[in-house]
Amino acid sequence: MSTPAEPGSGGSAGGGPGTGAPGWRESVAAAFAWRYVAHSAMVAIALVNEARPSPGPLHDPVLAVLPRIEWIAAHNYHLWLALYVPLALWLWAKDRRTFVRFLWVGGWLSLVRGVCILATGLGPVDGVDRNAGMTAAGMVAAWWGIVNPISALTTDVAHVSLTKDLFFSGHAATTFLLWLYARPWRRLAAAAMAAHVVVVASVFLAHLHYTIDVAGAWAITAVVWSVAERRAGRRQNSPA
Repeated sequence: MSTPAEPGSGGSAGGGPGTGAPGWRESVAAAFAWRYVAHSAMVAIALVNEARPSPGPLHDPVLAVLPRIEWIAAHNYHLWLALYVPLALWLWAKDRRTFVRFLWVGGWLSLVRGVCILATGLGPVDGVDRNAGMTAAGMVAAWWGIVNPISALTTDVAHVSLTKDLFFSGHAATTFLLWLYARPWRRLAAAAMAAHVVVVASVFLAHLHYTIDVAGAWAITAVVWSVAERRAGRRQNSPA
């Protein structure tokens, strides 16, 4: 497997041919902004789904034999954050261009997830549909609480407002995507895979998702990553 080019080497999409000048696609700031906007849009779509009445819970043979561990359920978001963010920054330190592609693709993956949530309309794993009939004002308040980093980290707004953002698992998808981009570096790849395994285990032990949500995350993430990387390869190889 080839190692991605070092930052700053050669021309780039959107920059001048042969100048090495980075274009907007290689801007870290633009990629971060896109990732945040895409996440915010996904949350808005998921909240629209929250307001719809849902069917009862699915029978899940895996969850049926696994206990629900309360402290993992209460802190699964913080666990994901503690494992995901440092490894993403490590990827940035390894190769800026790979990190930027990771952010762009992560944004597209968020939008695909929002569409899937709305299309499937699965009911909460615990069977209690708390948010059916949520008002527009309630959706706006919940949206701001979730996309605002301070309230997202210091309150339980995400747990209360998002109970039906199920197919597919964002926890599994984001950490799996990180591993896909980390693979050229042995130690980073091993750490990313270990983090992914821990996060997936926490998803099951918190009864946060159905098994199909995790399997769907693997499949859809692999497809989105593959399509994006093929397009990036064609763009880099196209004549200036």
